[in-house]
Amino acid sequence: RMQFLQTLSRKLGSLEMLFFQITFCQKPFPYTCLSTSTCAYSKKKKGNSYEQVDQEKYKNLVHSVTSYKTSAQTPETILEEDDFLYGPPAKHRPPIKAGTKSPKNWVPLMNPSKRILPDSSDSNIPMKIRLQRMKMPSVTHILQQTLSPQQVFYLERWKQKMIEELGKEEFEEYTKNLFLQGELFHSALESIFLSEEMAARDQGEDGVVAGYLSSVEHVLEDISEVKALESGVHHETLQYLGLVDCVAKYRGQLCVIDWKTSEKPKPFLQNTYDNPLQVAAYIGAINHDANYNFQVRCGLIVVAYKNGSPAHPHFMDPDLCSQYWNKWLLRLEEYVDKN
Repeated sequence: RMQFLQTLSRKLGSLEMLFFQITFCQKPFPYTCLSTSTCAYSKKKKGNSYEQVDQEKYKNLVHSVTSYKTSAQTPETILEEDDFLYGPPAKHRPPIKAGTKSPKNWVPLMNPSKRILPDSSDSNIPMKIRLQRMKMPSVTHILQQTLSPQQVFYLERWKQKMIEELGKEEFEEYTKNLFLQGELFHSALESIFLSEEMAARDQGEDGVVAGYLSSVEHVLEDISEVKALESGVHHETLQYLGLVDCVAKYRGQLCVIDWKTSEKPKPFLQNTYDNPLQVAAYIGAINHDANYNFQVRCGLIVVAYKNGSPAHPHFMDPDLCSQYWNKWLLRLEEYVDKN
């Protein structure tokens, strides 16, 4: 009998446990109510503040957190929410840079209708066409009249600084000497290209241009087939003129060469300010001038230094010349509008 009762109690206990497990598992987990457990102590425990919380009130919150699997948000709903909170996105366009504008009266840099005549027997002699003083503005004048406000500001600040240091009369003398040195330097280079080395040495003996000639010595080694020296050009279509320093081959590429003197180093093309526009303007003028039986696609700016430091040659390939040609056309249009 005792053995039967023990067996029966064991079975009843296992049935109760099974009933408890089935009943507990059938209830959804998030809906289970959380409560603090109490233990039987001899002393009565103080009331817990958490027992005052309305657990039924937060039952849905607990269920949403515990049953979370994936987000219900999509890119569309996020955009709708942003529109509701912040409004539609503003369609702001960045300002167009001056260099990206297109000229109204665009003329190509190269002249497709120009006939290229064969070289004559005296082609070894560089051309030197006298500049005709027609009713046309020069390239230098156009660039000076269309300086940006920023360029005008820095130029005026430099001028005032020099006047404060030297005085007005000394500053005028300083600028005259710079101009004279530039003329002597160009004359010495012309003598060298005309194979008049003795004349060039005589001009450099006094030391005025000796440093400049020493500065460009390594550049002269790469120059050949000089086609024009100090020669006048004019653009028949756009109606402007100028005086080209030199047209020759630099490392095999026919270039308009512009010789510049400087007391400060200018290792980058951007340091030469508007000189690339000047070179591009001369290239376009040569290509549209009937006096020249050739066309030029490249440019070269050579910055020589009085102290004899190696000159900085800045080569302008056809793509770069085209970019500066467009900028030159914009400056030319600005000049025409002002006048």
